Parts: sequence; structure tokens; C-alpha cells
Amino acid sequence: MWRHGESICHLHRALSHQGDHIERSTLLQWAAGKKAPRTVKSLAILQQIERRYRLPQGYFKSKLANLCRASSGHKKLKGISDAERRRLAWHLPDDFDKRSAAERKEILDWVRTVIISGSTDYRRFQAEAAKNRFALRFPSLTGRKKLKIAPDYDDADHFMNDVELDLLAAGMDAPPALAAEVSELIRFKTSTLTEIGFQRNGVWNEYTAFQKIEHLGLLFGALTASPRSKVLGRGVPAQRLTMGMLVFPAVWDWYIQWRERRRGFFTVWEVNMLQLGLSLARAETGWLRQNPALAGRLKPIPGLVSEADIQAVHADWEGACDQFYRYGTARAKEIQRVARVHRDPFEPIMAVLEADSPVGSYRLITEEILRLMPDQKRYPRAAAESVRSFLMLRLGLHLGLRQKNLRELLVSERGTPPTTERNLATQKRGELRWSDRDNGWEVLIPASAFKNAHSSFFGKMPFRLILPDLGGLYRQIDDYLRLHRAALLNGAEDPGTFFVKTVKTTSRDASYNQTTFYEAWRLIIQRYGIYNPYTERGAIKGLLPHGPHNVRDVLATHILKQTGSYEQASYAIQDTPDTVAKHYGRFLPQDKAALAAQILNRVWEAA
Repeated sequence: MWRHGESICHLHRALSHQGDHIERSTLLQWAAGKKAPRTVKSLAILQQIERRYRLPQGYFKSKLANLCRASSGHKKLKGISDAERRRLAWHLPDDFDKRSAAERKEILDWVRTVIISGSTDYRRFQAEAAKNRFALRFPSLTGRKKLKIAPDYDDADHFMNDVELDLLAAGMDAPPALAAEVSELIRFKTSTLTEIGFQRNGVWNEYTAFQKIEHLGLLFGALTASPRSKVLGRGVPAQRLTMGMLVFPAVWDWYIQWRERRRGFFTVWEVNMLQLGLSLARAETGWLRQNPALAGRLKPIPGLVSEADIQAVHADWEGACDQFYRYGTARAKEIQRVARVHRDPFEPIMAVLEADSPVGSYRLITEEILRLMPDQKRYPRAAAESVRSFLMLRLGLHLGLRQKNLRELLVSERGTPPTTERNLATQKRGELRWSDRDNGWEVLIPASAFKNAHSSFFGKMPFRLILPDLGGLYRQIDDYLRLHRAALLNGAEDPGTFFVKTVKTTSRDASYNQTTFYEAWRLIIQRYGIYNPYTERGAIKGLLPHGPHNVRDVLATHILKQTGSYEQASYAIQDTPDTVAKHYGRFLPQDKAALAAQILNRVWEAA
């Protein structure tokens, strides 16, 4: 305005004559930097001012202190709930309301399909399956809260793979008697010493136990779901559910065929579930075989278990276990022969994996986060969330850790004594700490914290890595610990982990769990990773929503493409060459001779 010899009054009158209605006080607040335009109407007026002063389109918007904030005030979103509006807002162009109805429909369909849901057939299956809950929950064993509305057990009616999706959509708590039986199984498989009088083969850690509990919840949930519902369950009254039912081949056959009808084909998951049943019925060490008292709770189930079947089991429990073991062994082999892969785990990131430098391509997402970084002084929480997003991806790319190890990573700030390796091994967690010896940020994780702790990769030695100070990583870590982490905690109890959630009035728990960490990563990819042709935000064309585990795929594929070595690729993801060959072999460069020649030629080029 000063350059063009105008005042707020002149500009306000000019805009009013053009039909742009805005309060003069609003322009004063904008000019003073006390407020910033947020609505699509305000941004449209900003464009009018750009045209008046012959400035490039987007000149003023690029100077906003918080580019991570979605525009509000879209009027042409009738019939869309407030929750969906909030999800859509970030991905809609500022001129959405001015576009034709056909263009608006095209944009909404693209955003819903590609960004919100993901455009794969598998994601569409997920979205449909999530609408129908059926799994049983075991809140006393998993630590989850009980459902507020207790289900009527007398009434027969009642992101991830499809199994994980079903787990998230658990519909009711297990009846007390079944919960007590499952609790006994978990105690048997997780206790340090086997109870006198019993035999055991192998021990479950807490994560394996949690997984088995959830999988049993799916089995019993399908059995108790109404056959008249969309789940098409068996309709067994919940009070009749018991672990003793698992000795009947007919029960298992119904369940695995029900999963096949629900999905359309068999997968290896059915094989794994049968193997769980076989381990329970195994001679001498099976928990089911060693608990014949379970037969006392068996009740007839029309079409599955007759009174004669129950009497036969009462008469010969060992024989019934033998019969199921023969059935399960044969059935698992049959399913293994026809099992299909439900989803290609690489599909969401194929645009990255097909690049010459997968890590270089994925790194573009972190650069997009920095480009849109809000002003920390004016928007401390938004800036803290952006820095956290940046560090999630950067540490994921440098460390190649599984989600659990990354989200549970503890932190010891500079000047504070680090946690001893013994204490870390007891907690089964790693730690980010400052190393005076190496003058850098060190990540130390005991082998016991890893899923594959007994892999030959570790040899009972801890994982240790000094993070490189590249691309401003150390500066971002220091700022995060000094300013941003406290802004995210907002006075809540500190869980001690490096990554913490944004604490709000509705939730005072700052710890990430498996679901919330996945959602946080997925949101980062939706906002900064997927290129949106309508807003021109996002780093990578063709990328789809995905979780933190896929970053390991990026690392392994990158090193495999650069070196052609399964062994070197295995170092990046803390695994064995055989595992890398099995999962990433299709990305191995086909012309291995040419790759070897390139490596040898570097010697002559250096000379």
C-alpha cells in the first residue's frame, strides 16, 4: 500500500466497489500482522489485492505464518458431515466453491479415493468391512477400556490387513467365563516357569500374547455374530462360548470357510490360525490337551456340535485332541496350496520403490514439511507438530526400525546421564542420547527390544547407530527437545519417549500406541507426501497412504538397487539376507554384471 500511495481506507473502498465485502478493521489487523486470513473468502480477497498491485498469484498466501492450516468456510459441501469436512479441508483448493459442479465432484471423488481411503482394491475392501463390527474384546487382558454399553449375552443378534481392521472394529466384550479361560491360557504361555504338572513348548512374549488374544476374539466374535446381520455369523449365544469348542474340527472348518466367504479367497492367515489351534492340541505340551475339564462347559451348537459329539469328547479327551490334530495338519496344507496374497504391501509406495533412488524420493516428503513449516512464535503447537512429523520420517529413514521400536524410543537430553543398557534391556526399549565420545546423537537399542531378537543379525549384541548431522537434523532434534516437545505435552505427564502426542483437553495421555502412531504417520503422508494436483501440495506423484513399516521397504529397496547385495540391504533393516531376498528380491537389479562394472569403474574415475 505504501509503495502505491494507498491507505487502508483507499484499499477498503476499492475492494468494496468491486463487490468484495470485508471489514476495514480486518484489513487493519492483516496489515499489522495481528490476524491472518483463514477462510476461502478471505483468501479470495487476498487474491484481489494481489491483482490490484500486479503481484504474482499466491504472493501474499506464501507469506502466511502457518501454511499447514487448512482453509475453512467452503460453502459447496452440503450433505457432508462436519467430521468429513475437517478431513477434506486440507485437500481442497481455495477456489473450490467457484468451480463448476462437475469439477467439484471430480475433486471430492479424487480426494476421497486417493487420499482419504487409498485407491487400491484392498483399501476399498477395508472401508466396507469396517462398517460391520463383530470381534470380541478381552479388556482385562489387553488393557483396553470396557465398552460403556454392556451387550446382552442372551441375545444371539448383536489400517492394516483385513484381520487388523476387524480387530479395530471389536463390537462387544467377551463373557466372563470365556475371558477367564483365555486368561489361563495366557498365564500358561507367558509365565517364567511352567506350572508343576504341566508341560510347555515355547513361551509367548507380551506382543505375541496380545496378538493371540485378538485373534481368538475374532474367532469367537464370528461364532456369536448373528447370521441375519451383514457379518453373517453363526449366531452362537455368547454364554456357550468356551475354549473347549476348539477341539471340534467342525468349528474350525466353519470359521476358516466363513473367512474365505467374507474375503473371497484363502490367505496364509487361515494357515497361521490353524497352527495356533494345533499348538494348543499338541501331544504332551498343548494347553488344550492338558485341560480336559474344559469339556464340562461344552453345550450343543446346532449344525456344528451335537450332544453325541460332546459325549464322545467327555469319554476320550485325548482321542478328540488327536482327531483335531490330524484334521488341522491336513487342512493347513490344503489351504497353504491355494492361499493368495490379499494385498501387495508395496503398492502404496510403488512410486517410490520404482525410482532410481527410493530414499532420495521419499526424502522429498521431509523437504515438503520444512517448506510448509509454520512460524514457531505465532503458532507454537502447529510448528511443534510439523517438527515432530519431520523427525518421525527422518529417524525412520536413518534407523529402519519397526513401528514399535520407533514409537517406544526413549530420550536422554544433552547433559543428563543416559539409561544403562541393562535397564533398557529390562524395559525392552531403545534410547536416543547424546554421545560425548562421538560428538553426536546416538541410538542404542538392546537386542531384546526387537521382534527378531534371536536373529543372527544381532548375535545378542545391541543395535547402535550415530545419527548423521545431515539436512539440519541435529538442529531440528535440539529445537524439538528444547521447545516443541514441551508444547506438545502441554503440561501433561511426560512418558519419557522421544515422540509424544499432542495433548489436548480430551486426552491427557501423551504416549503413542500402535494405532495412534500409525494414524500420525498416515496423516503425514496424506498432507505432505501425496501430490495433490488441485492444491499443488505434496511431494510425490502416485504415492498412496501408508504406515511407518513401509519406510523399511524404502531402505531395503534403495540399498538393493545401489549395491545388488541382500546382505547390505539386511543391515539397514536389522534382518537377515534370507529375509531380504524373500521380500525384496523382485527389486534386485536384473543386469548384475553392469552393476558390478559400475562399482569397479568408480576406482578409475577416482584416479
